[in-house]
Amino acid sequence: MRVKTYRLVVALLLASSGVAFGENWPQWRGPNLNGTSGEKNLPLKWGAEENVAWKLQLPSFSGSTPVVWGERVFLNVADGEELSLWCVDKKTGAAVWKKPLGGGNRKARKQNMSSPSPATDGRGVYVMTGTGVLKGFDFDGRELWARDIQKDYGEFGLNWGYASSPLLFDNALYVQVLHGARTDDPSYVLRIDKATGKTVWKVKRETEAVMESPDSYTTPALLRYEKATEIVITGGDVVTGHDPATGKELWRAKGLNPDNNPSYRIVASPVVFDGIVYAPTRVKPLLAFRAGGRGDVSQSHLVWSAQYGPDVPTPVTDGKYFYIVHDKGIVWCLDAKTGKEIYGPVRIANGTYSGSPVLADGKIYVTNEDGLTTVIKAGPTFEVLAENALNDYCLSSPAISDGQIFIRTSGALYCIGKRAAK
Repeated sequence: MRVKTYRLVVALLLASSGVAFGENWPQWRGPNLNGTSGEKNLPLKWGAEENVAWKLQLPSFSGSTPVVWGERVFLNVADGEELSLWCVDKKTGAAVWKKPLGGGNRKARKQNMSSPSPATDGRGVYVMTGTGVLKGFDFDGRELWARDIQKDYGEFGLNWGYASSPLLFDNALYVQVLHGARTDDPSYVLRIDKATGKTVWKVKRETEAVMESPDSYTTPALLRYEKATEIVITGGDVVTGHDPATGKELWRAKGLNPDNNPSYRIVASPVVFDGIVYAPTRVKPLLAFRAGGRGDVSQSHLVWSAQYGPDVPTPVTDGKYFYIVHDKGIVWCLDAKTGKEIYGPVRIANGTYSGSPVLADGKIYVTNEDGLTTVIKAGPTFEVLAENALNDYCLSSPAISDGQIFIRTSGALYCIGKRAAK
């Protein structure tokens, strides 16, 4: 009894003192799958040689974001024609192991075939390439299984190459292949057993989208409300919700391409927070839907819509405020529940923004293609707190773990700031 009481007192003291325990960043959009982190006391200012814990040289650019678990950082890496998964020591920045993912790397406009971010559960790490290779490894680098999705189900038909990251949830990976610009094959979604790599189910995802509009570079999102869990997919002019156990489509909402534009491919991923699904498209409209619907929910569950949204960066929200960063560095803040404009449009640093913003410690971190990270104060008043230059090409989004920020440029992986004391 005394031991239990002591532990409870310690826990309460730590909570009241504001001590924040370090979180992992296990997938592209972090521990909450929506670009938010609960960590505190994060770095505010840094430079290429300032407030850098370590820097690891990289051979090439990538849109893939580093993922972090415990003492390991994982990277999807392109080097010439070869692709590989790197495991990096979080304390020192030294490469622990590098495992091949196959050849066939190529450039497709801003991407190469290393664009999908890995995912990890602390035991295994799973990574897909733009060539369709999907592999599972343990933390020692032992290959557990390997798949070739294109060999199994046909060539990808996206105009600018495959870039979606797998969603890791429970015992499965959810992989979407939404395409149409360069193929007549149907789009589909897979559930893959994370232990064996075998397909649990494969469902077609049919839409009326034409030409390039079926193409989607998004990553699936996870919707949890009441006792329900659903997989959310955007692309092909619609957003859909699926049963994780069977893949069955439970609901769909139209309206992402109101003018039936044949080039309305989608890059920014869906965002889920507090029972609302936020569905970006190619700038406009941005639609918000209430969870819980079945069938066609295009009108019945539409909460709000906005005519200004991002093209590439995925938005972020804390459930109260909804933050949009446009590709040209224009920022809006909306009421997350109503869509009412709080502020915007306001411009941050000039440049092109492809990385997605992350929200933590009362701050929004967003990095542009020049490697400049702007730190914005979260809340209803726009304020730039800092501008931090790494002076290198950057397509990736920041990752946060143990009080540090991990930023990937074309030439290096940076670990920013001091590690939080345990």
